[in-house]
Amino acid sequence: MSTGTPSNHEGLIHDWNLSGPGSVGRARPTITLNDETLRDGLQSPSVFDPPLREKCELLDRMAEIGIATANLGLPGAGEAHRRDILAMAQHLQRTGSKVRPNVACRTVISDIEPVREIMDKTGLSVLACCFIGSSPIRQYAENWTIDTLLGHVEKSLSYARDHQIPVMFVTEDTTRASPKDIQALYELAIDLGAERVCVCDTCGHATPEGTRAVVGFVADLVQRKGRRVGIDWHGHRDRNLDLANCMAAVEAGATQVHGAALGVGERAGNAPMDLILANFKLLGWIDHDLSKLGDYVRTASRTLKVPIPHNYPIFGNDAFLTGTGVHASAVIKALKKGDAWLADRVYSGVPAGEFGEAQRIAIGYMSGRSNVVFWLDSHGFDGNDAALVDHVFAAAKASNHLLSDEEVHRVVKGYRKAQ
Repeated sequence: MSTGTPSNHEGLIHDWNLSGPGSVGRARPTITLNDETLRDGLQSPSVFDPPLREKCELLDRMAEIGIATANLGLPGAGEAHRRDILAMAQHLQRTGSKVRPNVACRTVISDIEPVREIMDKTGLSVLACCFIGSSPIRQYAENWTIDTLLGHVEKSLSYARDHQIPVMFVTEDTTRASPKDIQALYELAIDLGAERVCVCDTCGHATPEGTRAVVGFVADLVQRKGRRVGIDWHGHRDRNLDLANCMAAVEAGATQVHGAALGVGERAGNAPMDLILANFKLLGWIDHDLSKLGDYVRTASRTLKVPIPHNYPIFGNDAFLTGTGVHASAVIKALKKGDAWLADRVYSGVPAGEFGEAQRIAIGYMSGRSNVVFWLDSHGFDGNDAALVDHVFAAAKASNHLLSDEEVHRVVKGYRKAQ
């Protein structure tokens, strides 16, 4: 039985997604989202660093879709970065945005110091996301010991605490770190006042099973410490398991998930924020109004100069476009019933309308006559003109691709000229 459907549609979808272990009757904490587009996303080798005005525009789009926090960059990267970060924070303050700013900091005092200045100049609470490598392979490559790491954490987080700078403590490469090192690092960070801890799949190594294991381990550790500390998940997509890992992290106890628009980021990228939002909405984990999610995606695509693939879920050109006869016929029949809810779901696992999009019917070499009739009626032509239908249908079958609207208009124009 589906949930959240209008009463006259009850029973039309049996949702196996809600039938798994732990899916039913389990209360979930509030899940928030942290957007990394303007920090980790800009580390992608293929994106362009947008001007400040466009960065602020993207922050506005984040606010419209209910993003709770956004990483504005790395103050330690230089004066130009600090200027932009301050200007973006001032934009958030000036516009009364509900997006809370955070910044990435190495666990060194020189990186954390600028955060206090940003807070003083804006009056905003700016979260310092203090990161440090944690895995044995990273320790070996850097000639670190766990005592070295603990020393950095002690010194830097003590400074943050003494200067009333809120901290998210981030362990890089957590998904390849040993339990004893994770425990030592997180326990010290919590003792020093960290308000959140972040589990990172920095190299995109984790499977969903591994994600559940490490996040569950950290959740148990936090519970034993007896302090109210948020648990974040930051995942990369090197093995294309990013979205599955985000869901597994929440199931294991994460209360905030990180992502970037269109999945931009280091190497193969981050988990895509837009698809995290869509999936969490469809699972009933969040209740955000996502009718403007497309504005966020298209703004990111334009400002970062990242094209949206034609088959990208929800916002790619092909996502809700069909020219296949059987598929289109089912959608058309639903539309003829005057039932938008049905048309949005009969051949789609994602209801386009919830995300500001719409189902579209086109004509091509795999189309049936119903596609042609529907297209003609939808574009102001007579779908009952059998000869016109035959002419367009023949042109579609002779093509080797899905015809654009412009191409079909030319076919119709050619038919009329021949009459």
